[in-house]
Amino acid sequence: MSDQNDKLKQLKTSSMDRRLSIAKASLLAGTRWAASNATSMFSSEEEKEKKRKKAMKDQAEYLVAEIGKLKGSIVKIGQMMALYGEHFLPEEITQALNTLNNQTVALAWPAIKVQLQDQLGSKLDDLVIDHEPLGTASLAQVHRAKRKSDGLELVLKIQYPGVADAIDSDMNLFKNMLKLTRMVPQTREFDQWFDEVREMMHREVNYKIEADTTRRFASRLKEDPRYIVPQIIDGYSTNQVLCMTFERGVPINSPVMLSLPQERRNALGEASLEIAVREIFEWGEMQTDPNFGNYLVRLGNGADVLDKIVLLDFGAIRQFDEHLLNVARNLITAGYNHSSDQMVKAMTGYEFFDGIPQSIKPDMAKVFLLATEAFSSNENNPNIPAGVMDEQNHYDWKKSQLHSRVMQQASKSMASRYFSVPPKEFMFISRKFIGAYTFMTVIEARTNVRRMIQKYQ
Repeated sequence: MSDQNDKLKQLKTSSMDRRLSIAKASLLAGTRWAASNATSMFSSEEEKEKKRKKAMKDQAEYLVAEIGKLKGSIVKIGQMMALYGEHFLPEEITQALNTLNNQTVALAWPAIKVQLQDQLGSKLDDLVIDHEPLGTASLAQVHRAKRKSDGLELVLKIQYPGVADAIDSDMNLFKNMLKLTRMVPQTREFDQWFDEVREMMHREVNYKIEADTTRRFASRLKEDPRYIVPQIIDGYSTNQVLCMTFERGVPINSPVMLSLPQERRNALGEASLEIAVREIFEWGEMQTDPNFGNYLVRLGNGADVLDKIVLLDFGAIRQFDEHLLNVARNLITAGYNHSSDQMVKAMTGYEFFDGIPQSIKPDMAKVFLLATEAFSSNENNPNIPAGVMDEQNHYDWKKSQLHSRVMQQASKSMASRYFSVPPKEFMFISRKFIGAYTFMTVIEARTNVRRMIQKYQ
């Protein structure tokens, strides 16, 4: 953890301060961008493109550095745009925005203590709180605590003061910044995505929603020994403080994970993907943030104590209507059957698919069939690469290189322009599956995911 001198003593929550900072940075970046374009007027097309990419990279990095100084909701907006905006933001901008994940300077304890005193009042005296944060983010930081009366180990997710009130003004600042720099085309799709990010931001700072969702998922999984969901402690939870039990575990990308026997890694991989499958086929709502920081693994003993996945964060839950869920289920079923005809047939009754020419859909189906390759079998899918799936339908995620193959197929597809800005709902679903796929690739799992789809057929 950073030294106390590296911590912020307070946040810039004044809208005037933040507006001036962003306006100054945006105008300077826009001026530089215009100047770089002017100097390229007499260059060859190849040279112009090279200079354009270099200028955009430089300006994006400069803007992100300025955003990072402000912390709070504007940083979270940038992080969300990096996560979900790769289809409509230039690559140079998403790469720069991704660096915001590393800018997690903590708010100093005196400022956090004031927030806790304001939120908990005399209840604060019930707790012994570690002054060093367990983790920091753009909207909140997490501190370990212990209840004096019984020694119960807790964590407090403490929202930074003022960030919830600053969301709408920060969203406007961010959008104006992109307009001023003229680095992003202002389209209807971009506006829709921006509105969606705004809604996601407001949901994420609503700790009552997160508490209710955490309890809902805990109830669903309470009889399944493969999962742990923290218990919400209402007595120390408020609009801006979320208190829950402290749950131990190791990160997914910890080296110890790869030291586990193959069978244990396989079981963890199946448990990871089964959550995503049940969210679509049973629950109708999904945790859409695939960040590995939202999960831990509590290791068992390899005998009578199972390894368990600890589900930590339910702030990015997205609910879907039954119509959309049926479309998603039909697409997955088509992948299970590896049927191009079924996949094309599933692409109906939804605005995005209805706007695609019928002649293009078979080519788009090829991309979806590849993305659902692990749900098929060697018997119905002759295109599975040799050695990727065994006779028991265990799919070797690392060997498959599935994500890069899907990206290559999509870029070559006649339907590639329709992948440029897919419906936000499908982006959330695909992000969740990519997160689960990545989980299994990182721990080098070989899993029978076909079996978990079979029960819904």
